[in-house]
Amino acid sequence: MTQPNASGPTRFGFFIAPYHPLTGNPTLQIQRDLQLVELADELGYAEAWVGEHHSAGMEIISAPEVFLAAAAQRTRQIRLGTGVNSLPYHQPMMLADRLCLLDHLTQGRVMMGIGPGQLASDASMMGVPQPRQRDMMHESMDAITQLLRGEVVTAKSDWFSLDEARLHLLPYQQGGLEMAVASTISPSGAVLAGRHGAGLLSLAASDPSGYEALLPNWKIYEQTMAANGHRVDRAKWRLVAPMHLAETREQARREAEWGIGHLVHYIKKLSGMELPWGDTAAEAVEQWTGPGFPAFGRATIGTPDDAIAAIEALTEQSGGFGTFLVLALNVADWDATQRSVRLFAEHVIPHFTGANRPRVASLDWASVNSERLMSGMRAGVEAAFERHAQALQAALTPAQEGE
Repeated sequence: MTQPNASGPTRFGFFIAPYHPLTGNPTLQIQRDLQLVELADELGYAEAWVGEHHSAGMEIISAPEVFLAAAAQRTRQIRLGTGVNSLPYHQPMMLADRLCLLDHLTQGRVMMGIGPGQLASDASMMGVPQPRQRDMMHESMDAITQLLRGEVVTAKSDWFSLDEARLHLLPYQQGGLEMAVASTISPSGAVLAGRHGAGLLSLAASDPSGYEALLPNWKIYEQTMAANGHRVDRAKWRLVAPMHLAETREQARREAEWGIGHLVHYIKKLSGMELPWGDTAAEAVEQWTGPGFPAFGRATIGTPDDAIAAIEALTEQSGGFGTFLVLALNVADWDATQRSVRLFAEHVIPHFTGANRPRVASLDWASVNSERLMSGMRAGVEAAFERHAQALQAALTPAQEGE
């Protein structure tokens, strides 16, 4: 559904789960995640979000706060988000305390992402009942938002208890921590975000079902925000989608073939199903860029122009949003990944921020006025020659002997 006057994103960043092949060195893989955040900071990306997972082998950052503390020491201005904290896995006061400490360590660059927990294996190992995860998320966020405001909280549920709890260190940011609630297809995230005035983090924007749910979930978010006295701001809406770029579409697809098998293997293991996509990496790329992968949606694997077209389509579908986050999937090798990051920064970001509009306007003005400007320049050169003709003639005439 096309939305008139939809506003495209003006902020860009990365959503780093991360996803790493089980055949690589995990220590080096985590170091490359840090290098990705460093590179993003160097190139002017606005945000980096880092996930929390505890099982299944691929997504190997278990404590985003620890990772982000390390990333903060290597960067200058990029904002750093937990993407996301799985609230049912944490005692609310302990999590709020850690985030406040991190906000001070980063001098106010922290954002808090909120979710119920993604991997069933995580919840199972911790004895967290899966049917209760979203309710637990709501209960925890109620307590955390009060604690972060400096309130004294007494609350009791069947999984945590707070008795006159208060934080002795509040966030570094005077306005408090910016929060964003994960949303996929169901409206649960939109309702929770709207209740607390938090932003919306749409993780399944490129999944066919998630794509169709963007506008309905936003409408629910708007209604819930209004009902709770909060001002709606589309600039606080973040959409996530996978992308890998190269100079040509063919090159991008070849580069993605390098590691797509690891991603397919992960999907098969988690789902317990054989997937009818053919046996070759090329066929898997074709599936991913066409119908898409379960949970990972459709990928844009191509050129910067392809990325621009995909983001513009998301803008039309959603009606406008503030930040686009590239889902980092490590399907290309490290050198190709860095080139993709640079291509996006060089060609995609300026398209949406309008950084080159004054330059284009300046050249257009010069072109429209070229005849007048050039004739004036020629007249100036001719006048200079006339003024200095005698001196020029003398300089060019050989001196007479005996003079």
